[in-house]
Amino acid sequence: MAATTTRTRRPGPALRQRRRRPHSVNHPRRSTLLTVLTGLVLVYSLVPLAWLAINATKTQPGLFDSFGLWFDSDFALWSNITDTLTYDDGVFVRWLLNTLLYVVAGAGGATFLAVLGGYALAKFQFPGKRAVFAVVIGAVAVPGTALAVPTFLMFSEMGLTNTPWAVIIPSLISPFGLYLMWVFAADAIPGELLEAARIDGASELRTFFRVSLPLMAPGIVTVLLFTMVATWNNYFLPLIMIKDPDWYPLTLGLNAWNAQASTAGGEAIFNLVITGSLLTILPLIVAFLLLQRYWQSGLAAGSVKE
Repeated sequence: MAATTTRTRRPGPALRQRRRRPHSVNHPRRSTLLTVLTGLVLVYSLVPLAWLAINATKTQPGLFDSFGLWFDSDFALWSNITDTLTYDDGVFVRWLLNTLLYVVAGAGGATFLAVLGGYALAKFQFPGKRAVFAVVIGAVAVPGTALAVPTFLMFSEMGLTNTPWAVIIPSLISPFGLYLMWVFAADAIPGELLEAARIDGASELRTFFRVSLPLMAPGIVTVLLFTMVATWNNYFLPLIMIKDPDWYPLTLGLNAWNAQASTAGGEAIFNLVITGSLLTILPLIVAFLLLQRYWQSGLAAGSVKE
C-alpha cells in the first residue's frame, strides 16, 4: 500500500490579510518610524525644560562650574526663588501682576469677542458674510510683528503709549481665535437645537447662553489657551509700547535683568534670570493641566436624532 502524505497548505497572502485584526481606535496601526520621530520631538521639547529646572537650583558661580544638564553640589533652588521675588524691592512680583493683568484683560477679552463673533458668523446669515470671511483669513496670514509699528504710531497719536492700554487693546483682536470659533461653532451646534429653542420661546440671548455656550466649551478653552499663551509670551509689542519698568511684563523684565551683565557697572544675576524663567512658565503648565479635561469634541453628538 502506497503511503499517502498529507501536506498542510499555508494560507496565502490574501487569507493571512483577512485573518489580521482590523485597525481601529482601540487597535491602532503601529509605526516604528513614527514612534522614533515622536520620541525625538519629545526629547527636543523636554531637554530645554530639564535644563531650566536643573540650573534653577544652582548659584551664580555654580552655573559656570558645573555641567549644564546635571545638578551642582550646592542646591540653591529655594534661596534663588526667595532672591528672585525680593530682588530690587520685589519688582518681579510687580511684573508678574502686570502680566496677569494683560492676560486677564487681553486674552480674556479676545476669547470673549472670538466666541461672540464666531457664533454669529457660523449661525446667522447677513450680507457681506463672504467678505468678512476673506478679511478674517487675510488677517490670520498677517504676522503680528508686521502690525506692531503701525499700531505704535496710532497709539502714539492717541497718547496711549507707555500705558497698559497699549498692550491690552491690541491683544483683544485674535483673528485665529475668531476663525477657530467660527469653524467649531458651525459643527458643534446643530441648527435643529437652535430652532427648537426658538420655537419654545427662548430669546436669542438665552439661546446663546443656555444652549450654544455649553456646546462651545471645548472650543472656548482652546481659544483661551492660545490667546493666553500668546499674551503671556508677548515680547515685541510691550517692547515698543512700554518704557516704564513699572509696567513691564515678565518677558521684558527678565530681559532687562539679563542685560544687566553687559552694562557698565551692572550686576550679573543669571541665576535669578533662570529661576524667574522657571517661575514664569509654571502658570502656563498649571493652566494646561487644569484645562486639558475640557479638550473634548463632539459634545453635540447624539443630541439630535436623524
